[in-house]
Amino acid sequence: MESEEPLAKKVKIEPDESKETIDVKDEIDVKNIKKESNYRLCPYLDTINRQFLDFDFEKLCSVSLTRINVYACLVCGKYFQGRGTNTHAYTHSVAESHHVFLNLHTLKFYCLPDNYEIIDSSLDDIKYLLNPIFTEDQIKMLDVSSKLTRAIDGSLYTPGIVGLNNIKANDYCNVVLQALSHVKPLRDYFLREESYSNVKRPPGDSTYLLVTRFGELMRKLWNPRNFKVHVSPHEMLQAVVLWSRKKFQFTEQGDPIDFLSWFLNELHRALNGNKKRKSSIIYRSFLGSMKIYSRKIPPTELDDKQKRTLLATPEYQETVTESPFLYLTCDLPPPPLFIDEFRENIIPQVNLYQLLTKFNGQTEKEYKTYKENFMKRFEITQLPPYLILYIKRFTKNTFYVEKNPTIVNFPVKNVDIGEFLTPENKEKHKNTIYDLVANIVHDGEPDKGTYRVHILQKSTGKWYEMQDLHVIDILPQMITLTEAYIQIYELRNV
Repeated sequence: MESEEPLAKKVKIEPDESKETIDVKDEIDVKNIKKESNYRLCPYLDTINRQFLDFDFEKLCSVSLTRINVYACLVCGKYFQGRGTNTHAYTHSVAESHHVFLNLHTLKFYCLPDNYEIIDSSLDDIKYLLNPIFTEDQIKMLDVSSKLTRAIDGSLYTPGIVGLNNIKANDYCNVVLQALSHVKPLRDYFLREESYSNVKRPPGDSTYLLVTRFGELMRKLWNPRNFKVHVSPHEMLQAVVLWSRKKFQFTEQGDPIDFLSWFLNELHRALNGNKKRKSSIIYRSFLGSMKIYSRKIPPTELDDKQKRTLLATPEYQETVTESPFLYLTCDLPPPPLFIDEFRENIIPQVNLYQLLTKFNGQTEKEYKTYKENFMKRFEITQLPPYLILYIKRFTKNTFYVEKNPTIVNFPVKNVDIGEFLTPENKEKHKNTIYDLVANIVHDGEPDKGTYRVHILQKSTGKWYEMQDLHVIDILPQMITLTEAYIQIYELRNV
């Protein structure tokens, strides 16, 4: 064996092709480097089964259910706590002869039971799968590059166009998460953890977890190096169940518009947003404003003289309020009560522009409460960069939920909202033309139905239909024939 003394006295290193020396006093450091180099190579790396690795689920030990100091076995994919003697990971390693583990918090690899760290560049793909990282240049290319990527099983996929696992009845959440993942400013913001890592929340407030979970899900959906062509939203949904106080479950069907409204408002609050338009990425993307003109209607049983007297009082004068909105509710006309013998051939239809006349500042609609009736009209004063339309299909009363099956005819491109604005409001907007980017559809009965979403992939200009794990391409002409429920439109920048 060669002596280490000459090496300790003088070692040549050439970082920039210049020669430097290491003194005798650095002898210990050199020995440590040499010692560490022995631990870089591991004979068990070929036992790793990448097809078993899934980091989408909650990071807790499969035996003790603890979240502290959890390691993933890279041979079978299970999670265990600790790596010291008598820990669950150590026991699993000895019992099953599984030797390669990953610390899910520090992203360091270890060989058990020998308990040394593994440093090998061949493991970088596993580290990236657990924590995908995007540079600004990569994000800029997402809507330009049409390049397909290959998963570990050989199947090809487009980043951003991957299925979401349905755990039991969370398709109503999946469609909203898929739609939001294609809103460009929202996606670009959450793909870079630096965007929101400095947000400070009050002590004891943990709603910020909703932000980090959504960021993780967004990065996994757009990951160009996924091992499989679907993602499980398990951790995201657990955060939703927890912070909605079980209002939204993934074991019971829910309403996407309720979830969307709650989710956007909670994200805004968790990002320290306030009433100002620029206070969070949520408001910067979706917030618009309108004026609501409201006047009280006198009771019908009164005669004309009594009505005129009431209308002269301040209580019955028209009031104007400025109201912000994250989405617009479009009311469908009631379906026909009587249908002839060719029932299956008659499908009620309505044009989207007809629904939007509600917001032209002139069309009045009656709103009834338990005691009083009001006439209201709506005037849009500020258009958002991304316009969300909610097409109200369900009417609920004490006994049952009824669905309106009316088909809405809408253009996929060139929806001009300008014709519903007053001349003064139109002057404030440089552009008023919107293009569809996401379309959520409800199929089936009101209580038992399912949801699917149509997504535009900008890099290719193709439309895709996603229903949980099922992803297929679809012609834009077919989208307009569906029972649209929630739509997201993008303001065109000219």
